[in-house]
Amino acid sequence: MNNGKAIEVQDLHRHFGDIKAVQGVSFDVRQGEIFSLLGPNGAGKSTTISMLSCLLQPNAGDALVMGHSITRRPMEVKKAIGVVPQEIALYPDLTARENLAFWGKMYGLRGKTLGRRIDQVLEIIGLVEQQKRPAGKFSGGMKRRLNIGIALLHKPQVIIMDEPTVGIDPQSRRHILDNVKELNRQGMTVLYTTHYMEEAAELSDHIAIMDQGQIVASGTHDELVKIVGKQDRVELTINTESERVLPAWQAIDGVHKATATDSIITLLVDESDRVLPRLFEAAIEAKVHITSVTIQEPNLEAVFLHLTGRALRDG
Repeated sequence: MNNGKAIEVQDLHRHFGDIKAVQGVSFDVRQGEIFSLLGPNGAGKSTTISMLSCLLQPNAGDALVMGHSITRRPMEVKKAIGVVPQEIALYPDLTARENLAFWGKMYGLRGKTLGRRIDQVLEIIGLVEQQKRPAGKFSGGMKRRLNIGIALLHKPQVIIMDEPTVGIDPQSRRHILDNVKELNRQGMTVLYTTHYMEEAAELSDHIAIMDQGQIVASGTHDELVKIVGKQDRVELTINTESERVLPAWQAIDGVHKATATDSIITLLVDESDRVLPRLFEAAIEAKVHITSVTIQEPNLEAVFLHLTGRALRDG
């Protein structure tokens, strides 16, 4: 491709009955970059990925993957991509090596070429010593790594990873994130979906924040954080229902967005050192006890709160 774009998403729509899962999504992914779709569960990330993987037809719009249309040339798109689905897709009774061999044959690999590629992939995903164990006896993290290996077998130009670290232990999560960065260093384009703010911040060249089927903001990490200016994110835990004090806090000068989950209240504020004493004063007047306070400088969580009025984890 001569325009340097690995993926060009053009006004994609996908509805399921009355549910508008994806509404006019557009973004570009440059060749050789890591691009993250960040958003809560139900934001439309997986539906978008399913369309780009040619598993779902869009109701409207199109996308080009390495120059191939997902609506007009889906077979060419499938050759260009490797997909790591959110759900584990393995045969539990087969060993890691047998799983790779099965899927390799599905990609058209045979003989010594297949054997060499399996060896290479096992090295990449760190399962050489576990290759003869049945996949069903693997931990969740090892299964995820094997799923990544399957997606790499045919040396795709683009790898699409849908929430690959959900439900796994911290060590396996670290291994997968390091894998993603190493694949990218080797020149692979990565489209990565997550609802973990810290993953998007660590991995991504560009990030698109998605909510309720739409892209609400996109850019580099620094560009997105500038949206909220110098506002701090203050999280307070109280000993009672948030309704007891939330209206009073919202009325304080310098308090902007506010969201509450049970007894935890999250605020975006100007100059937290100036606002915090007023929050305590209002809590005392409301006979509410503050049990903990956490203050963070602007980050992607603050951006999401600023744009949607909700905390990212509430989605």
